[in-house]
Amino acid sequence: MTRAAAAVLALGLLLGGVGAAHAACPDCVTAGAGRAPLDVPAGTSLGGFGSVTRRLLLPDVLGRYPHAFWLKPSTGRRDTLAARALVLERDGQRLTWLTLDLVGVDRATTAAVAARLGPGVGTLLVSASHTHSGPGGYVDSTLAGMLMMDRFDPVVREAIVTAAATAVRAAESARAPAQIAFARLDGPPIIRSRLGKPLDHELAVLAVRRPAGDAVAVVWNFGIHGTMLGPRNLELSGDVVGVASQLVEKRLGAPALFVAGALGDVSPARHGAAAVDDVATTLTGAVLDGWRRAAPLAHTALAIRTAPLALPTPRLSLRNCLGRWVPRAVTLPLRSMFPMQTTLTAVALGDVAWIVVPGELQTELGAHVKAQGRQVFGDVFIAGVSDEYLGYFVTPSDYERPTYITCASVYGADTGQALAARAVDLLYELRGRARPAAARTP
Repeated sequence: MTRAAAAVLALGLLLGGVGAAHAACPDCVTAGAGRAPLDVPAGTSLGGFGSVTRRLLLPDVLGRYPHAFWLKPSTGRRDTLAARALVLERDGQRLTWLTLDLVGVDRATTAAVAARLGPGVGTLLVSASHTHSGPGGYVDSTLAGMLMMDRFDPVVREAIVTAAATAVRAAESARAPAQIAFARLDGPPIIRSRLGKPLDHELAVLAVRRPAGDAVAVVWNFGIHGTMLGPRNLELSGDVVGVASQLVEKRLGAPALFVAGALGDVSPARHGAAAVDDVATTLTGAVLDGWRRAAPLAHTALAIRTAPLALPTPRLSLRNCLGRWVPRAVTLPLRSMFPMQTTLTAVALGDVAWIVVPGELQTELGAHVKAQGRQVFGDVFIAGVSDEYLGYFVTPSDYERPTYITCASVYGADTGQALAARAVDLLYELRGRARPAAARTP
């Protein structure tokens, strides 16, 4: 925007408020962003790894640790955890996007945040960074608590909900006209495949700026697990993506919301505390490059569509967990622990769209959704580990391979493919177009 146009916008704000400002900037949205520290009590256990190195020798039945039971209490903070929020409004639609430095978000936590914020929030998306060194204890599930999240602690849940609400309210109070820009670039070679298959290195950057150029927020999207620190780490941390977001924020002076891509079969290529800062610096450089290269969107109409997705009976495949020697028919029903339905959400902002996935999507499935979605949108990306956590979603062929990934794929061989197909349907529906039959199978 030229200085003259910026002056017209400023005059519109002074004389006629936001409405006049939008008249001077017809492709602006109303946007605000906020950030709040995610402070949990000292000694809160870490969620994400269930290995022996994170476990207490015996459960804390004597009450020595106020905020740990199955897992060891944290020993401090390596870096600051945060809740970050972006509020976007256009043509009567409001989207509130919240990101949290957590390993995942369960349905109850998302509902608690929504209840705290009230109906004015519009469509609420809650995305976890998937750090495996964030707090545990906030998921009210006996199974998840025993395996990797520790016993439910209402004090920890309340701390998370409070941080989330604080970030959103800060974003709401900062609302003003803003321009949206987008860039897609090749991310750095810092990941490896858990299945020995092709990777998706794409890094997407959604830049939100005031008409005069000041940064409002950046949303950055990449497929990588927050597991660089490993299970021996007992310090609270956002892992590599949390550290990178903080570095971006120092450079831009605005919240940096990390949203995981299709990361189900993707791990960091390096591990260890010494590598975290180095890789985070590399990621920061890529995000800032995307910020500089981001092209303004010609149109910024906001469209949102949701659809239910029926799920088969959840079962744990003991063959996938223990090895091929176990008969395929030997499974452990999990119906009382996992839902039989979820919701998919598709969002379009002008010619850029994204699909919200309630778990970890395999790279191959994510690449299919993006490729098919780009038949109707200029760009598409995957917002994974969002709104609730239902485990891994893989291709039918890869489901037959006993691995950690397929062990945690509790909805069977075909659900990943069905989810990807429904996601593409939603993108076509956002455009008001019929999906070609040839695009229906990943």
